[in-house]
Amino acid sequence: MRLPSTKPFIAAIMAAALAAAAPRDANAADPAPAASPWRIGMSAAFSGPAEALGAGMRDGVLAYFAAVNARGGVHGRPLELVARDDAYEPARTAPNMRALADEDHVFAVIGNVGTPTAAVAVPIADEKHLPLFGAFTGAGLLRKSPPDRYVVNFRASYAEETAEMVRGLVTELGIRPEQIGFFTQNDAYGDAGWKGAVAALERLGYADAANLPHGRYPRNTVDVEAGLAELLDPRVDVRAVIMVGAYKPCARFIQLAKAYDFAPYFLNVSFVGSDALAGTLGADGDGVVITQVVPLPDGDTAAARELQATVPAEKRNFVTFEGFLAAKAFVAALERAGADATPESFLDAVESGAPFDLGLGVEHRLSKAEHQFSHRVWPTVIRGGRFVALARWTDLLPQESAR
Repeated sequence: MRLPSTKPFIAAIMAAALAAAAPRDANAADPAPAASPWRIGMSAAFSGPAEALGAGMRDGVLAYFAAVNARGGVHGRPLELVARDDAYEPARTAPNMRALADEDHVFAVIGNVGTPTAAVAVPIADEKHLPLFGAFTGAGLLRKSPPDRYVVNFRASYAEETAEMVRGLVTELGIRPEQIGFFTQNDAYGDAGWKGAVAALERLGYADAANLPHGRYPRNTVDVEAGLAELLDPRVDVRAVIMVGAYKPCARFIQLAKAYDFAPYFLNVSFVGSDALAGTLGADGDGVVITQVVPLPDGDTAAARELQATVPAEKRNFVTFEGFLAAKAFVAALERAGADATPESFLDAVESGAPFDLGLGVEHRLSKAEHQFSHRVWPTVIRGGRFVALARWTDLLPQESAR
């Protein structure tokens, strides 16, 4: 079912993109026919336990599209987002993708949420020759070598996020590899993050990384008790837990762990939904680490200043920022592709090697061999319910001293 956009924020930013109706001179010529819109699709979670992620991506994309529409659109054509709810379930993503292609006739799909859903979306995008752009997942299945022609990523991968966690824990904090454990979602998303961390540990010379303590939980549940039990085993000494999950189960895991006086470092990848995690944890969030694939939304980068000028403060968060930047990258490529762009010429423009400037302080150049805009990871830590940039992992040491 096509999802209606009824939230006040969405209505407000779409209204900002449309010229206000004004009385027309009776002698004035009839206006020119409106240009047909660029119809862009999205299949994401707008219900269920991951709905904050889908809503955040949609809000960010809509905000950037609205700003572009307010200045005339792309080559005189407005951008229109067609969003369908898959509730973070692959069984709903597949019909959504086919409906977006065959019924909604979208030009491309942007901002889809999740790895298990991407596992079914990518083959359909390939089949339909439909660009799948800026999905909210860092999974390797969207990062083949050479890249899939129809898959273009904005964000760093889970392997890059967990590699930064491993580097910080081992080389800066002095945690031994055998003291690291995992808590992951029992599907392709959890596997992607776990494999990335295992590979990073193996690169450091630790050959037994695949056998480290590893608790799991079923997707779209908060059934974390069995996973926690794996890490509470008295035969292991876990001092850091790398977590690859959604915010509700990860929050429950952390709260239960603390109730059992189990207080390792808790480290989450960006997909967890940082603001939702912090809000759910409350005071239990202090010291929890989240690696981010965008800088602080209220920071001083050019991209953050643009977000601040476009999106209301109550809607600015890491997920919205990612949707905003994915949309900015998409629009930049669409502008480069020209007024008569097709999905194929759009992808040619992406792969041209010409620089893209997204306001992150670096140029991004894509090619047939490179389909990912950003490889950077920004570690953050929750302090007093707010996110603080973690410039050095040793900034976590006061927490260690308190244990």
